Amino acid sequence: MIHLSKIVIERARPASPYEWHQLLWQLFDAPPGSPRPFLFRVEASAPGRADILLQSDQPPAGSNGPVRVVCSRCFDPMFTPNQPLRFRLCANPIKSIHDAQGRTNGKGEIKQCRVPLINEEEQIEWLARKLDGAARLDEAIIQARQALHFRQPGKGAGKIVAVTFDGALTVRDGERLRALLREGIGPAKGFGCGLLSLARS
Repeated sequence: MIHLSKIVIERARPASPYEWHQLLWQLFDAPPGSPRPFLFRVEASAPGRADILLQSDQPPAGSNGPVRVVCSRCFDPMFTPNQPLRFRLCANPIKSIHDAQGRTNGKGEIKQCRVPLINEEEQIEWLARKLDGAARLDEAIIQARQALHFRQPGKGAGKIVAVTFDGALTVRDGERLRALLREGIGPAKGFGCGLLSLARS
């Protein structure tokens, strides 16, 4: 079963997506270092407030401090081959390139660096590759792009480019699509990327 919840986070000061992620952890009894028990997407935000869609394998605990659970329901998605579906996804399309300065890792190999895909065509091709085997991408419209700046303790400042896709797909392998739904798509899940929402056409 998958639990889908609407969450509101209210803070006296603006918060970054990484801070929202840390606050959402409080809704789950998960020890430090354990796999992330949820995916999330920021649906709307204003100074000091974020409306969030949360997907998890277990129900979230009740409201905790600035984090309020508005509603929650569970469902068990089943997909069949050739089934048409609509989707929404906020993702971080990237590619890996060799380190420009030739720096190496502990194995003596040139380091790989992640860089965002900026071209719209490349972003849609990235999504099609991620869905490959699970579903055929029939249509994808990029509704928004947003550069998210963040600072992580011990790691300094960084930036990701979040892209929101709306579109249509056709199921190829129901179990593989179900796995993508649970695991999320692409990197930066701790910053509100990766949650795939599906609905009947």
